[in-house]
Amino acid sequence: MFVGSCEVQFYADWVTSLKEKRMVVQSLIQKTRHKFNVAVAEVDLQDNHKNIVIGFACVSNEMHHAEKMIQTILDFMEENTEAECIRSEFEVL
Repeated sequence: MFVGSCEVQFYADWVTSLKEKRMVVQSLIQKTRHKFNVAVAEVDLQDNHKNIVIGFACVSNEMHHAEKMIQTILDFMEENTEAECIRSEFEVL
């Protein structure tokens, strides 16, 4: 069994409040969870309205599949938000 985890940070320059950020984050989390059936959550910088840090995890029986799935999810997230991806770190155990 292989577990892939990823933490991705976005910068949303146009966001002016935590309420607006919450709408962006919840939309992205719901779309990702619905399309890929993975565990997804906002994991850091909840009090900073311009930075979004989202973590997600997947389980697979092959390392290559877990890595490919993480990359596919990252691409999906970048396409489905106007925020700029400024950092991503992933690990497969």
